[in-house]
Amino acid sequence: MKKLLTSFLAVTMGLLITSCQQVDKSIKFNNLTKKEIANGKLTPKVLLKLRRISGSTVSPDGKLVAYSVSCQNVKNNSTYSNLFYANIDDTLNTNITSTNSGKNFSPQWNADGDAVFFLSSTKKGNQVFRISLNGEHKTQITKFEGGVNSFSVSPKGDKIWYTKSVKVEANKTDLYPSMEKSTARIYDDLLIRHWDYWLDGSYQHVFVADLTPKGLFDITDINEGEAWDTPMAPYFDASSITWNNSGSQIAYTSKKIKGKEYATSTNSDIFVFDIANKQTSNISEGMLGYDQYPTFSGDDSHIAWWSMERAGNEADKRRLFVANLKTNEKTYLTKDFDYNAEQLNWVGEDIYFIAPIEATHQVCKVSSKGNSAVEIISNGLHDLNLKGVTKDNIVVEKSTIDHPTEIYTLNRENKAETKISSINDDIFAHIKMGEVQKRWVKTSDGKNMLVWVTLPPNFDASKKYPTLLFCEGGPQSVVSNGWSYRWNFELMASNGYIVVAPNRRGLPSFGQEWLDQISGDYSGQNIQDYLSAIDDVAKEPWSDETRLGAVGASYGGYSVYYLASHHNKRFKTFISHCGMFNFESFYGGTEELWFPNNDLGGAYWEEGKTIKRSYDNSPNRFISKWDTPIMIVTGMNDYRIPYTQSLEAYTAARMKGVDARLLVFEDEAHQVFKPQNALVWHGEFFRWLDKYLK
Repeated sequence: MKKLLTSFLAVTMGLLITSCQQVDKSIKFNNLTKKEIANGKLTPKVLLKLRRISGSTVSPDGKLVAYSVSCQNVKNNSTYSNLFYANIDDTLNTNITSTNSGKNFSPQWNADGDAVFFLSSTKKGNQVFRISLNGEHKTQITKFEGGVNSFSVSPKGDKIWYTKSVKVEANKTDLYPSMEKSTARIYDDLLIRHWDYWLDGSYQHVFVADLTPKGLFDITDINEGEAWDTPMAPYFDASSITWNNSGSQIAYTSKKIKGKEYATSTNSDIFVFDIANKQTSNISEGMLGYDQYPTFSGDDSHIAWWSMERAGNEADKRRLFVANLKTNEKTYLTKDFDYNAEQLNWVGEDIYFIAPIEATHQVCKVSSKGNSAVEIISNGLHDLNLKGVTKDNIVVEKSTIDHPTEIYTLNRENKAETKISSINDDIFAHIKMGEVQKRWVKTSDGKNMLVWVTLPPNFDASKKYPTLLFCEGGPQSVVSNGWSYRWNFELMASNGYIVVAPNRRGLPSFGQEWLDQISGDYSGQNIQDYLSAIDDVAKEPWSDETRLGAVGASYGGYSVYYLASHHNKRFKTFISHCGMFNFESFYGGTEELWFPNNDLGGAYWEEGKTIKRSYDNSPNRFISKWDTPIMIVTGMNDYRIPYTQSLEAYTAARMKGVDARLLVFEDEAHQVFKPQNALVWHGEFFRWLDKYLK
């Protein structure tokens, strides 16, 4: 046996070195042990140490793809990343950078396609560098104190924009400079904190400069004096800023409103900054919802973006619009297409984009002239991210429930798939994954609902398995056929559980009516959809209806709390992560108030039928019915659903005499990201489930 394991490890190491192009010259690239690889099972440690692709970008000639691969270092509780490129024609992958500490990410091609610009971590923060494809001639472009957060070099390579934090408004330190030990924060208006940070008078601004061999010149803050973020908080997504093809203009998304209006409205706009005259124009003025992710046509005459109609509804339809930059005439291209349009990419007069369709993400195409219907290009049970369109191929990042992201091309003529990267194949060659079934379930009101069912590896239909109901968060986020590093269905299945993941009411990819239904009806039809899904699967001879559990985060955490008092003894245990428990205190503690205003109907002190129904059905109103063991998880830096919601629920459960466990992370927010915290999270997750369901 020892000889067999040694032989196995040698083969695995060889595969790993080939896949990673000897980035670390050993299996320590992931710190995977013999046992972790050899037992053939997906475990939390293996999941955490899988390599992760991001930032794929196609070279100017369409022949190469550059991308970043990140890895978790559990011992150091950190992440490191390196750059690679792949040849689309022969799928040869080659590393550009080689490190086992620090981060190299966000690659962008130079105009000649023989080098990439990228961000790299330094003692002064993330800075922009340039490096040749062979890993030589590494040059630092920016050297700003505090670093930069994102960047892009113009198509001609003569200019650069970058984003960095700028102090715009005074805070406590400025008002009381001699009180340096005071921890006071002083506010006179909303918003006071966002996602996981307190507002301190600093905002993200876009700077543009001439890029020369001698450095940056003629630096201009295009948001000078503005007390709002570009790109927008809290995600600061650089994809919402783009060059035109001549390098003469920059389009960006910003939400240029303040205070209470900012906290209660989603009204952002598309702005175009002209570098020559330093003038800014608002392309989407008068359009009241989110307007985001602009992209220029090839001749710079038009600009496309997605737009939401209703200010305050963050889950409104993402409508594809095009504007003529000379006349400002706007055309709504997806009026007859009942799905979102995302990740826009111009090709001639056509616009390629990604749409969520029936719990998958597919590549679509529509003419910018507005004279044709949307064409759905791809098909299959997968999630696709659009990374570029070449003469012959569509380049995508693809993932499924049973496999993490890899880079693929789709032939534009015959739609044939070709796999370009294989960063985890050496690992998955030795891990048994469970079967994923697509199941249509009839809901209580006679609708058809898509449900993903993941079976344990080596599934035996003659046995009975404990079964988990997964409750999605959002609430308006699709339960897609894609990979997750947090709520991973295959990991749950590998621990012997059947996983039931319904696309209940309120989720995208089934039309706007299906999506909108949940707003104002949290305790209604979508809760019945959950029960329809678990009841349908529990009837199977291989599902043990005496060993059912329900788990979920955010809105899914609320769902767990509500089901705990309305499940009619179906479930034996629950796990709620960062869930809404008390709607009144949640309204006073959260930050983006447009969300409860839209989904709960308004503030708890206001009048209205929807408001009354929402707050009357807050989970804290039904504690008298709680009698089932529950584990509650939260992060103390969570300002979206403050951790006090979880404390309220835990206190109520213990005072009611319900067996309960509280798991708190002092340095996490709404999700758990740090490697060691993630392993503790998974350890407690399965320890709790195993206690009551096995």
